Amino acid sequence: MRRILIVLLLAILLLPAPHKNKPEPFGPGPLLVRARPLPLNAADPGQRDLGPLHYLGGWQLSSAHHGFGGISSLLAEPDGQILALSDSGTLMGFHVGSGRGERRPFIAPLPIRPQDRDRPWWAWDSEAMARDPATGRYWVGFELQQMVCRYSPGFARVEACRTWPEMEAWPETGSIESLARLSDGRFLVLAEMGMTADGSHDALLFAGDPAEAATAHPMHLRYVPPRGYRPTDAVALDERHVLVLNRRLTLQSLFTATLAMIELPERPRPGDRLKARALARLAPPLLADNFEGLAVTREGGRRIVWIASDDNHEFFQRTLLLKFGLDWE
Repeated sequence: MRRILIVLLLAILLLPAPHKNKPEPFGPGPLLVRARPLPLNAADPGQRDLGPLHYLGGWQLSSAHHGFGGISSLLAEPDGQILALSDSGTLMGFHVGSGRGERRPFIAPLPIRPQDRDRPWWAWDSEAMARDPATGRYWVGFELQQMVCRYSPGFARVEACRTWPEMEAWPETGSIESLARLSDGRFLVLAEMGMTADGSHDALLFAGDPAEAATAHPMHLRYVPPRGYRPTDAVALDERHVLVLNRRLTLQSLFTATLAMIELPERPRPGDRLKARALARLAPPLLADNFEGLAVTREGGRRIVWIASDDNHEFFQRTLLLKFGLDWE
């Protein structure tokens, strides 16, 4: 009975609830994050390999700050510096792993445009984030607003925002969940619940910046996730290969996640299917929770994959951060 009640609670968390559990507005300030190391498999602490992934470390994160948690997307640097974004428009910067971070840990709300200040605070449901390393600019996808905004380096200000009719056709609470910037400047956006006739997920391929008014309307593609899963985040490895994090909730296993790879056609055409190739699955007895954040860095030429969970600000969920080496070329 206890298990069934927990599953029902978790299912409720995935249903529309614009301001349930979201922290009240607060100003920028310092952030103290505690990181408790965890084995990948508590029943077999020596387990390190998971398909092409090699476990390099994992932590349960916590903080006394009431705004901490709810991580829906993240960016990482090789030294363990993390920039996380919650689903309530909150940025969190902190360091994990050995050594000390060079930047002061902080927590702060995303800047907003003057014309948006009358919108309710709970409506800034930020679910996806991408960065251009050449310019230092950031892009954020807002699920409830079905909008993409571009920010100046350091998230100093909002430079541009745009809504799209293609996204407005998606369910409000199942729209922009994944936003990947390809190395050639294109963007791929995956819908969490915007389904096509064959049961795949609508995917939009933008030729340029989706926050710019001058950008042409995107091409519709179809993302085919592993069976029973929905996409929660994506990050591009190059101009054609994209890693996608996928989530599933079942009575038997509760939350599980699958990391998958898709390859864009060299010359994509409307309606092309992007079939996910599963690389690894996170399910009990391995660390498993509501994984929504995905980032990729490099260390010594090796790709490093970071995966974070969204605790929904609930006492019975955890904020987990996992680090893997990826053996793929």
